[in-house]
Amino acid sequence: MEKRVAAVKMRNITKTFGSVVANDKVWLDIYKGEILALLGENGSGKTTLMNMLSGIYFPDEGDIFINDEKVVISSPKDAFDHGIGMIHQHFKLVDVLTAAENIILGLEGKLDLKVASEKIRQICDSYGFDVDPNQKVYDMSVSQKQTVEIVKVLFRGADILILDEPTAVLTPQETDKLFAVLRNMRDAGKTIVIITHKMHEVEDLSDRVAILRHGHFVGDMPTKNTDAQEMTNMMVGHSVNLNIVRPDPVDPQPRIEVNGLTVRSIEGVLKLEDVSFTAMSGEILGIAGISGSGQKELLEAIAGLQPVESGSVCYIEDDGTREELLGKDPLSISEMGVTLSFVPEDRLGMGLVGGMDLSDNMMLRSFRKGKSFFTDRKSPRRLAKQVVKELDVKTPGIETPVRKLSGGNVQKVLVGREIASAPKVLLTAYAVRGLDINSSHTIYDLINQQKQKGVAVIYVGEDLDVLLELCDRILVLCAGKVSGIVPGRGAKKRDVGMMMTRLGGNNNE
Repeated sequence: MEKRVAAVKMRNITKTFGSVVANDKVWLDIYKGEILALLGENGSGKTTLMNMLSGIYFPDEGDIFINDEKVVISSPKDAFDHGIGMIHQHFKLVDVLTAAENIILGLEGKLDLKVASEKIRQICDSYGFDVDPNQKVYDMSVSQKQTVEIVKVLFRGADILILDEPTAVLTPQETDKLFAVLRNMRDAGKTIVIITHKMHEVEDLSDRVAILRHGHFVGDMPTKNTDAQEMTNMMVGHSVNLNIVRPDPVDPQPRIEVNGLTVRSIEGVLKLEDVSFTAMSGEILGIAGISGSGQKELLEAIAGLQPVESGSVCYIEDDGTREELLGKDPLSISEMGVTLSFVPEDRLGMGLVGGMDLSDNMMLRSFRKGKSFFTDRKSPRRLAKQVVKELDVKTPGIETPVRKLSGGNVQKVLVGREIASAPKVLLTAYAVRGLDINSSHTIYDLINQQKQKGVAVIYVGEDLDVLLELCDRILVLCAGKVSGIVPGRGAKKRDVGMMMTRLGGNNNE
């Protein structure tokens, strides 16, 4: 049996933020020529641990060894000097520059763009990347931008690559291409760490899994010797049901009717063109599409947050009474008696106020209901405690500012608050983005509960497997147009993926 060689050894790594212990005496080995999946619930310390390896944080205690040499990594530059590069969820590229210009940006010394472009092509040929060094970033798809980020760290000599949620916004076809490239890199001796919550991708791609729970290392194993159920149980410390229930809709009635909706951005760019569909009560309507296909604008237009060029959005009461929502702001819509909840894509930009604590963020939904000059603070506090308990939000207390919570816990607070308002229509944009598998299933259960109460749920998601399991129907957007509407039951993942990338399909309903 071939002896494994550790590229990275992390020993007794501890990191605290105030009273919160993010990592507690973690021991982790990462081997040369392997793809390691680093797993754990939200707040388990996965990203914090990798941020210390990549120089963004500095450990309070412990040692890091690279190729058996003890090193001090106090900045991303130190990490690059030791051959470590991290590709984050949010890309750090300059839109107006070309791929080549972005890749060499920040490097010291005189750089020849022509020589750099040739080196970029050599890297691409070696691993199977598809990058045009002269293409402007603003002309690229999401997957192309991600490729530039990966090539950028390889250009700087990285042998150890860390990818945080690398497939979050990719189509199935783009994911397959990325995985093929990562396997080529592994076979060439590179060391790759992926942080992901998608268990089927862990099983498909990784050679080994390492699991953190509450900041502690709890174990590792070859991926071929485990399965999604065992990995999830290790992550949460108890048995978890991974089945997504899809109860049949009961007496669905039209609730939101969208006709000919056309939306342009402030810059005049067409975001939605002639979009028409009906969302039914007691049903989950999924919205699928490549990132930037108009999902955000669609939900914001329905919620009264987005100016519309043409079309109509009609709310239909139980008795058939129709109310036009376009032209009304969210307050006016609420005063009509239309209870419409919105979980936006931008959690801390549009959903919550980062500097405010949990109970004050709950109060943002209810402060107009106060019967006197003074706002009611008891009800929001009760709701905050309820959300923390029922959704298992990891927080020192409800007085903690929301910005100090991990991304997954921020999402739980936002979803919990919106659902608590007992809506007739629930709009969710990426409700489980960044959530671990256990927390995701908690959100799916909450959404299904709303469906069973007769709520019309419009669910924008990026995981096609979940959309196909959870939703009753799926509307597919392609470049702002409706590519088709397919039933959740029986639809094929590959077909939906193709509809996301080109208009067509004979499944329109």
